[in-house]
Amino acid sequence: MALSQYAYLGLLALVGLLRLVELRISAQNQKRLAAQGVARAAEPHFRWMVLLHTGVLIAAALEVVLLRRPLIPALAIPMGALFLLASALRWWVIATMAGHWNVQVMASTRLGVVTRGPFRWVRHPNYAAVYVELIVLPLIHTAWIAALLAAIGNTWILSQRLAVEEKVLAADPVYRAEMLSKPRFLPRLF
Repeated sequence: MALSQYAYLGLLALVGLLRLVELRISAQNQKRLAAQGVARAAEPHFRWMVLLHTGVLIAAALEVVLLRRPLIPALAIPMGALFLLASALRWWVIATMAGHWNVQVMASTRLGVVTRGPFRWVRHPNYAAVYVELIVLPLIHTAWIAALLAAIGNTWILSQRLAVEEKVLAADPVYRAEMLSKPRFLPRLF
């Protein structure tokens, strides 16, 4: 196995470890929200989202090792930069949402609607960041099959999740007034 493959597997392991840290933050926030009377929405597709995120890491590793995908610097550098930017955006979202941030849909708008940080421009910056991350992470080491499956799978899962989340959020009149006029993922340029 090439040195780049070892380094890439280390990156994937680090990403997996950071996802576990996020799950811990989410569990703590969820516990605090529940203590304040905030209910978790029924989300039948959540397990598929977890499976997709885990599967992308495993599929990228297997594709790079078993299919001997090369490291192409002209692809790896821009994909790595996009991954870092998307990760920075995701952590900005986590910091901005603070105790509201959760990996599951929680009806927390009655505690206040978050309109600062990246939410000034879009309703769902976290989903935009995760979408980019799941596609570019495999492409850092040319795992294009994993990237393609990530794009297809995440598109389906997000459509299911957003149907649940936006129904919960739009039930709050303050959220409707503050956020529904904003685009979902990408800010308007004009």
